[in-house]
Amino acid sequence: MSDAATTPMMKQYLAMRRELPEDVLLFFRLGDFYELFFEDAKTASPILNVALTKRNGVPMCGVPHHSSQGYIAKLIKAGKRVAIGEQTSDPVPGKIVERAISQILSAGTVNDLNLLDASRPNYLAAVFREGKKFGLACVDHTTGEFEVAEFKDAIELADELERLQPSELLYSDEQRDVIEALGSPVAALAVEGYLYLLDQAEHSLTQHFKVQSLDGFGCQGLRASICAAGAILQYLQFQLRRSVEHIQRLRVAQISEVVLIDAASQSHLELVNARGGNQHTLLSALDRTCTSMGARKLRHWVLHPLRDLDVLTQRQDMVSAFLDEPILLGQLRTLLKEIRDLERTSSRLSQGSGNGRDLQALAVSLEVVPALKTLLDVAPHSDGVAGDASARSSPHWNGVVRHLHDLTPLCQEIQRAIADEPPMQIKEGGVFREGYLPELDELRNASSLGRQWIADLQNREIERTGIKSLKIKYNAVFGYFIEITKANVGSVPTDYHRKQTTVNGERYITDELKRMEDKILGAEERSKALEYEEFVALRGRVLEHLARIQETAEAIAILDSLGSLAETARLFNYTRPVLNETRNLFIRDGRHPVLDQNLASGERFVPNDITLEPEESRLILITGPNMAGKSTYLRMTALLTLMAQIGSFLPVASAEIGLVDRIFTRIGASDDIARGQSTFMVEMNETALILNNATERSLVILDEIGRGTSTFDGLSIAWSVAEHLHDKVGARTLFATHYHEITALAQSRNAVKNYNVAVKEWNQQIIFLHKILPGSAEKSYGIQVARLAGLPENVIDRAKEVLQQLESGHQPAESVKEVPVPTSVPSKARKKAKSEADAGQMDLFG
Repeated sequence: MSDAATTPMMKQYLAMRRELPEDVLLFFRLGDFYELFFEDAKTASPILNVALTKRNGVPMCGVPHHSSQGYIAKLIKAGKRVAIGEQTSDPVPGKIVERAISQILSAGTVNDLNLLDASRPNYLAAVFREGKKFGLACVDHTTGEFEVAEFKDAIELADELERLQPSELLYSDEQRDVIEALGSPVAALAVEGYLYLLDQAEHSLTQHFKVQSLDGFGCQGLRASICAAGAILQYLQFQLRRSVEHIQRLRVAQISEVVLIDAASQSHLELVNARGGNQHTLLSALDRTCTSMGARKLRHWVLHPLRDLDVLTQRQDMVSAFLDEPILLGQLRTLLKEIRDLERTSSRLSQGSGNGRDLQALAVSLEVVPALKTLLDVAPHSDGVAGDASARSSPHWNGVVRHLHDLTPLCQEIQRAIADEPPMQIKEGGVFREGYLPELDELRNASSLGRQWIADLQNREIERTGIKSLKIKYNAVFGYFIEITKANVGSVPTDYHRKQTTVNGERYITDELKRMEDKILGAEERSKALEYEEFVALRGRVLEHLARIQETAEAIAILDSLGSLAETARLFNYTRPVLNETRNLFIRDGRHPVLDQNLASGERFVPNDITLEPEESRLILITGPNMAGKSTYLRMTALLTLMAQIGSFLPVASAEIGLVDRIFTRIGASDDIARGQSTFMVEMNETALILNNATERSLVILDEIGRGTSTFDGLSIAWSVAEHLHDKVGARTLFATHYHEITALAQSRNAVKNYNVAVKEWNQQIIFLHKILPGSAEKSYGIQVARLAGLPENVIDRAKEVLQQLESGHQPAESVKEVPVPTSVPSKARKKAKSEADAGQMDLFG
């Protein structure tokens, strides 16, 4: 180790570094910079694109303190964790500054709002296997949301993780096989197995929530989930040194209450925008929320449709009430646009990282709540007519309004206290308004008058000494001093006391300057200390209302989500579907919710009907050419069903939706290179998942089963799958296929019906009508589609020849063409080549 490593500062750094895991990078505060040393510097410098230097043989790099958040974001995006080694004492000459690790930042616990996507949660998750059960716990540290769930197998757990898309996933270092079963998520982090011990986990959770038992949260018997939840809590508290005071509730997710959608189906249906994925999603079609809280809530609804008819009906009632009163809806959305992110703002304050601007944002948001509450209370309208009492007095409506808490006194206190433009740093002063604290005003005046006295002194000394370049300056080490350039040192008065020699001159103090410095600095220091002390007290008074603020935020998120569904329904003429517990699915003039909003100007989406019911048409076989709209029809059916089960109105003329328990889709072709699986194997895996898990209450969407293998193999598999779904499972099923032979099932199965995509032929061309009609398609139109795709005309003509020969029962023969022979070839060889051409070549199957 170099001599630099033995200095007091480096000894302090090394002691701090030894406290941290090897994979954590230490940002060590040195004045206005955060510095990284040794291996940390080597790791970070290429990621941050900053120079790697050496001082006394020690590798190092650094970033400015004031712009550190952008650099930290780069490291977290690269999968690193960052410890902040902050200065905890002021610089004093001859003494080393005290430092301590204030917090450790990771992908799942970022709390800087500038580094987060406001419209999606930022989950830290943990998984654990106990016996045959798989437990999951996830927390959004930016809002305090904390949820647990248990799953019967790794597949169900993987599906839920696909929905949540956690930024960071913890697992026990003793259960590596669990992560491998989940597909080895990139953000997975092994932590010590003892964090998952049941007794320790229960103790951590009961201590945190100040309860004797977790039964009150509904955790009875959920051993795997409790272990995962305890591990997360301990990881946050003790490994990342983060505050968890704002985590005040634990919710048990009831898997039986939601519509299960496996990971493949989520991808096929393009429900939400995965990181870097397609923007044209179901969520993008529905999301017209006005707040970040509402955007996150609506995203959760889309990914977790409900099976509870009562809750869905109540949501529909609220959407209906907003549509019946468009003025109310407009006023609601206007008020919501004034509200900031209450969840994340209150969370930052509770963790000690909030500042005056956060308090200001909180007050601005809470100030809107009384007007919101008044607007939503059942009261006469401006025209004297009472509101819709049936919808606006429902338990759901009243429950939401009841949780909008009026915190006007708290808002008024914050507004009286906080300056119009408070600084980012709460220890630098300037947070409070003038007149809020008389003692603070006195100290500020003393400091201000002192600084004016310093300016006047500089002018007097320039006049007295005749040194025009004389400056009175200040730094944290020496305080105030008079700086004289070398050229003017000979003119320095005798009452100046030399303090320091610099490259460009000398620094001096005087007795008068020293006396005033004590007054000025004393006033400034006391002023800043008093402001910080008062800010902490005010923040404490605000956090006494944290539970009510969180309840208000939840109510606002629900209102915003329902308002967004109502606004979408208003803009695109949606209709309220009839929901019930039957196994029917009737839709008249249904439109694809995403494509309907994204068609080119002048285009119009062709609506279609859907009729699925258990006795006569629970399995519909759809035939027709590619590009005609089969896949769009299939996706439309699934998306409309899902929309109905979040409480949304639908782009239909009318609809009756019998609630489904699961939605399965097998659409499109893709391989899985990472697992070494071919397109056909992926297709068979997804089909097996459907056949093994679908129930009679499920909705199954299948597109082109069996196309990844030979014709007869594919046909036999598709036929057998269709029979099994009809005979054994009984699920409502749409089955698109190019195997026309399967349409014969309608003759032997009562509940199988054939439909086809209407196509019009004209002048050897085809026109897609995008209409689904009863009956099977007469032919596939594959050659016509190939022409539309731009295949060369000679290829199209040859394809027609081959098709005619195959349809007549003959093997297609190769076209006889003269083989061109280069003129440089000897005449004997040319004659032989000509003879072979005349004799014909091997046929296509030779």
